[in-house]
Amino acid sequence: MSLNGKTAIVTGSNSGIGLGIARELAKAGANVVLNSFTDRDEDHALAAELSEETGTSARYIKADMSKPDECRALIEQAGTCDILVNNAGIQYVAPIDKFPTEKWDAIIAINLSSAFHTTAAALPMMRKAGWGRVVNIASAHGLTASPYKSAYIAAKHGIVGLTKTTALETAEEPITANAICPGYVLTPLVEAQIPDQMKAHNMDRDTVVREVMLSRQPSKEFATVEQMGGTCVFLCSDSAAQITGTTISVDGGWTAL
Repeated sequence: MSLNGKTAIVTGSNSGIGLGIARELAKAGANVVLNSFTDRDEDHALAAELSEETGTSARYIKADMSKPDECRALIEQAGTCDILVNNAGIQYVAPIDKFPTEKWDAIIAINLSSAFHTTAAALPMMRKAGWGRVVNIASAHGLTASPYKSAYIAAKHGIVGLTKTTALETAEEPITANAICPGYVLTPLVEAQIPDQMKAHNMDRDTVVREVMLSRQPSKEFATVEQMGGTCVFLCSDSAAQITGTTISVDGGWTAL
């Protein structure tokens, strides 16, 4: 599944799932553009480290995914985009009647609208190159729902719909668009939550992971960022050339329930 010579832009990729995907794409030979809303020395050092580790070109471009102009500028600044991975996202939990308007607006902007803007900027580049892949990171919550996550679930359902529309608009071209729907993934952020959950529920680590954090994930195992990256590499490969407009669940059976 060689991606030699391709350029991949991964939004929200200086940690967690985004970084895991960027690393696997680079291992497959793609040149990678990392992104987040910060512009720290460590962000650029991370890109340099990835480049040295994989022997590909990796660079970091700051862009705030809550701002349409910056979403589009990210693609333009990269100069080329063969693979677009829309991964940036935030979360907030509250009942609908108590959900802060500013939190709703931010989640819709970052989790959904940003993917529209980056895709709109990237498609002309893909058409010019005669090849392209759009991979949107949705969620099991793009296919099902939970209480108190109205904005996140609305955005992720929207991402699934946007993916299908992108696929239909490019169906007769060598461009595909698909969504990956993770369940619970073991990221540094999730790992950091485990001790607090152990304390809150007075449980050992294994029990709190199985009974609390993974209560909806039948496998009772976290997915990994490497698995997210591997799935993305597959969707970018020639083997997946006729896979478009669909969702791939990496959720340990969650959406089978």
